[in-house]
This record gives sequence, C-alpha cells and structure tokens, in this order.
Amino acid sequence: MSAVTVPTPTIPRRRLPRSEIRAPDGGRQRVMLAAPRGYCAGVDRAVIAVERAIEHFGAPIYVRKEIVHNRHVVETLSEQGAVFVDDTTEVPEGARVVFSAHGVSPTVHAEAADRSLATIDATCPLVTKVHKEAIRFARDDFRILLVGHAGHEEVEGTMGEAPEQITLVQNPEEARTVEVLESEKLVWISQTTLSVDETMATVNILRQRFPQLQDPPSDDICYATQNRQVAVKKIAPEADLVLVVGSANSSNSVRLVEVALEHGAKAAHRVDFAREIDETWFHDVASVGVTSGASVPENLVQDVLALLADYGFEDVDEVVTAEEDLMFSLPKELRKLG
Repeated sequence: MSAVTVPTPTIPRRRLPRSEIRAPDGGRQRVMLAAPRGYCAGVDRAVIAVERAIEHFGAPIYVRKEIVHNRHVVETLSEQGAVFVDDTTEVPEGARVVFSAHGVSPTVHAEAADRSLATIDATCPLVTKVHKEAIRFARDDFRILLVGHAGHEEVEGTMGEAPEQITLVQNPEEARTVEVLESEKLVWISQTTLSVDETMATVNILRQRFPQLQDPPSDDICYATQNRQVAVKKIAPEADLVLVVGSANSSNSVRLVEVALEHGAKAAHRVDFAREIDETWFHDVASVGVTSGASVPENLVQDVLALLADYGFEDVDEVVTAEEDLMFSLPKELRKLG
C-alpha cells in the first residue's frame, strides 16, 4: 500500500541571514534523520481506506473523529471529499461512515446500526488486538487496569468493551492510588501509542502494589511506536535540538518529544509543518535530530529537511535502528470491492 498523496506546503523564506545561523564552534552543522519514522502500517491502511471509499462511492464520505491524528492528512482528505464528524448522530441516516484507526466501542457500532449507516471499520489491527484482550479478560472475570490517557479515542473505544470491569490508570501517580478489591483477579493492558518507559514505570508500581497482577499475553504498545522511540533514543544524546514532526493531538508524536528530552537532547520541539520552526531554536546548535510521528506523511519531513538545509544544515545522516515491512490489508468492506 502507498501513502496518501498530499500537496507540499510552501516553505517560508528564512527571516535571518544564513551567516547568523552557525554551529557554536564554527564546525560542521549536521542533521541526524531517525529511521524508522512517519507512517505506520495502521495509519497507511486507514488513510487509504478513506481515499478508496471516496473513489468508489463518491463524496461525501463521513469519518467519525479524525481518521488519524495529523492535521495535514485530515485537511487533505477533507479537500478530497471526506467529512469529519465527532459523533455518528451527525451522519445522515443511511449514509456511509468510516471509523478511525483508533477504534470505537460497541456502543458506537450499535448507534451506527440504529441509523442504518453503512460502516467501514478502519481500526488499526493492533488496536483491535487490545479490544479482543479486554473482551476476553472481562469474560474471565478480571479487573482490567488500562494504562492510557483519558479522552483519547483509543482509550474510549477500549473501555467501551467492558466499562464495568476496566479501570483507567494514566500515570505512575495514579498507579500509587488506584484501589481494587483484594480478591479480584487483575490484569493490565495499555493504549498502543504510549511511551514504553512511562508505561513500564506505571506497570512496575502496579506490580509492587498488587502481586496478583497478570501481564497481557503480548506487548500492547505497537511496533511503530516502539521503533520510533528507539530511534529517537539513539540520536538524542548527540542532538543539540530534536525536531518532531507531528500534531498536538498525536499521542505518539508528543511522546517522541518527551523521549528525546529524557535521553539527552538539549532541546526538542514538535511542529506540524516546516513553517512553524523558529530560527531562534538554532542558536548554538551544531546537530539537529529529525523524526516524525506514526501518522505523518514523509513529504512533511522532507520540507523540514529543506528548511534546515536553507539554514546551513545540509549534511544529513540517516540513523537506522530497525527495518519495517509490515502491511495490513484494507478493511473487509473495501476488500470485497476488488
């Protein structure tokens, strides 16, 4: 599957003379480009699902919530004929709606059926795996501790699978105060886009408090989230500045900024577009790390590299920590169309 085709934003003219942007010792200005970065298989699948739906069924195609958490992708799909809504009640009865990569609860599926909506479920298969874990553990009468962030669509969808048996634990502080019955069977699961380190810090506190706590059968944090964090950990110690391309509501993009700072970067900033970069960030900077969240098309990263070159950071070294070749098939509602 190929990534969504998106127009390239215009790079602004630099506001400072290039001669005023230089390494502190007059030495080499370089860029460390993290790999892997950008689109994961689940995002690619979801974006293509919306494009194919528009192509086959015609506009408008309604999408519940943002298909992925990236401002540019959402704006581009809107221009192609996607209509993004917050709730299924905003979709005309009998219309077609795509569920986002973050997944939805059984209640949302029921609401769509009540309105006779034709649905296309673009939930990432890795999120679906977590939903199935929640269903299975609830059926086996476990109290489920879900490590995640309140209000995130993925968390809302997962909690909806067993609302009476899932308790949200957002961070180590909440892990120290959450209460469960001593007689309860306990298991933890997690949101797929969290920081690996923060998640395990939370889980370790839960393990100390509740010796009966069981682990899920496999790691819930997605491969792409982990790979991008590992790559950032590799470049951060040598980076005076790390630039993360990604949107503010992208959990994994926000985590990349935190991971960079935690692992030695002197400064780190998140931007949606190259035009948001502030040239004052380059003061006394010799090395810049660049990466992007799992819902970011590569052309936005290339815009950043072009702007960096304009500031004199022309030497780009790609730092590869893993190779990714995973692909997911399209949602079944689209596969049958041929």
